Amino acid sequence: MSAHEDPEPGSAADWLARAKGNLIMARQPKPEGAFWEDYCYQAQQAAEKAIKAVFIHEGMSFSYTHDLGQLGTELECGGVAVPGIVREAVSLTRYAVRTRYPAPFLPVTEEEHREAIRLAEAVVAWAQDSTATVQREQEQ
Repeated sequence: MSAHEDPEPGSAADWLARAKGNLIMARQPKPEGAFWEDYCYQAQQAAEKAIKAVFIHEGMSFSYTHDLGQLGTELECGGVAVPGIVREAVSLTRYAVRTRYPAPFLPVTEEEHREAIRLAEAVVAWAQDSTATVQREQEQ
């Protein structure tokens, strides 16, 4: 795929592009009146879509869930090695639902947001490498 081509809809590249888009939104400066919870949700979505890109690349089906731990376990059951940093990103799951709506929980802090970005970046990088490695092997 050249830099000017859009990825095939529903492809691993498409899911990875969407993951990167969520990561871009998660990194944006927070204006007054915005909530870290919403930025962390974008980080969680980046990680989730990146993981699902690996499923698609591997030809595996995935559960329609926001639970990153469950998705990681499903990948491992399918024979895909999931590194520790991706396992660590399971902590992002809480941003998928629980913190998205007003509820009795402690507000998400800027420090927690920075950690969410770090984890999401690591998952997206792993997914990028995982999907690119097989492509390079097939091209050789």
